[in-house]
Formats: sequence, structure tokens, C-alpha cells
Amino acid sequence: MPHPFRFVLCADDYALSPAVSRGIREALAAGRLSATSVMTTQPGWAREAAPLAEAAAGADVGLHFNLTLGAPLGALPKLAPDGRCPAIGALMAAARRGALDAGEIAGEAARQLDAFERSWGRAPDFVDGHQHVQVLPGVRDPLLAELRRRGLAGKIWLRDSADRPTRALRRGVELKKALGLAVLGRGFAGAARAAGFAVNDGFSGFSSFAPGDYARDFARYLKAPGRRHLVMCHPGHVDAELARLDPVTTSRERELAFLLSDAFPRVLARAHARLARFAEAGPA
Repeated sequence: MPHPFRFVLCADDYALSPAVSRGIREALAAGRLSATSVMTTQPGWAREAAPLAEAAAGADVGLHFNLTLGAPLGALPKLAPDGRCPAIGALMAAARRGALDAGEIAGEAARQLDAFERSWGRAPDFVDGHQHVQVLPGVRDPLLAELRRRGLAGKIWLRDSADRPTRALRRGVELKKALGLAVLGRGFAGAARAAGFAVNDGFSGFSSFAPGDYARDFARYLKAPGRRHLVMCHPGHVDAELARLDPVTTSRERELAFLLSDAFPRVLARAHARLARFAEAGPA
């Protein structure tokens, strides 16, 4: 029989579009999420902050650090010379070459954190990254340095997207993505801890975003949990703004429908799992 455990379930991409934000708030209000992370590069963030505060009273709210979608909040002459963030493939290639400018990354992190605090009234509970950019070499060090400069060490937690390959293999969901992040993110957790930040132990939620049985996949996300397990998800409704910005559309509605359904608590009960904020996650 599986050991009971508490895990964090985080909805990424809050403020990506009005419909995505509305769906995330529905799941939060229903008690079906324990965290969400915010894209402060999106112009709707200032408008979407107040309704989130009401829905997320019992959840962690963090910054979804973005370097790969839309426009950055400030000039990045090397990374985004045309004023648009690069695609994730181009960012990863630059990271592998050691071609990212640490000053640019730190400056954009500062602007996105400032935008969070202006509308939220305080620092985020945690920081993660859109398309997991926070773990990339060339991104992690300037991001950690900026967080330390702001006095956030020991106060917020960070997402480690790189789980142990043996755990990913036991789950058997989107192995190429899971194992690729295990390689790219190697060393992030150690660097974060050395800088004074707590990180999750265990990470899942990788999806192809194609039609399929999301309930079945979610049950597999709960296999082989780490001691402080984190599952990401991407629920939401679809609107024209989402369709313009992101290829991940209708799968968000499938994820939201599952989270709000009676099937969700049944999946958790079979896994002997329940939702928790980060500070409470771990063996029950």
C-alpha cells in the first residue's frame, strides 16, 4: 500500500490570458489547487491580481519567470534584440553555449519581481519558470543572485524541474521531456540550497498536451513521489488571447474539467495523497 503523502499542485501561467486566469481561479476556489504561478510580463496581470487574491487565500502564489513568450518587461539587446523573447529552443542553445548575458537575465528577473510586488503587495511565495527556464545554465545563477539581493533567501521556495530519472521512468509519462529536464536542470537544486532557498524534492506533470486520458496521466504523476513532491498542471479556459499567444489551448480545458470533477478526489484517494502548500508538503 502506498504511504500517505501531501503534495503541491501548481497551476502554471496565471495571467497568460483572461480565460486561463478565470479557469485557475475556479480550481483554486474549489480547493483543487495548492499553488499557482503568475506571468507578470502579460499586460493583464495588474487587472487579474485582485481576483486572484480572493480565490487563492489558501494557496501559494509565485512568479512564473518568463524569457520565452511575448515581450520582456525591459530591453534585452542580446537576448531579445527585436523586443520579443526567443523561443525555448533558441534560449536553450544559447544557454548551452554560455552565451546568455547574466546582467540581462538579472535585470529582467528584477523587473518581473517588481511587477509582481506592485500588484500583489508583497514578494512571491516561490519562483518557477515558463518552460522551466529557471533551471537553465546561464539563467539560474543570475536569477539566484537577484533573489538573494532582494533578501528573499530563506523566505521563498524555488521549483526544481529536474527529478531523478528513476522516478520519471516509474511514472512513464512524457519521458523525453522528463529526462531532458533531469539533464538540463542538473545542479539547480544544489545551487538553490547553497544560496539559501528551499526546493521541492520530486517533480511531475509533463504532458504532450494532446487529446488523451488526463485522469490516467495524473494518477501516474503521483507515482514515486519525492519527499516534497510537486506536480505542475495547466488548467484554464480558451479565449482568442490564449490562441494568439500559445499553442496549448484545448488541453487546458480538459485539465480543468478533470480537476473540478469527482474523479479528481478519487485519484488522490487511491494514491493516498492530498493537496498541501509547500510548507506542509511531505510524508503524512
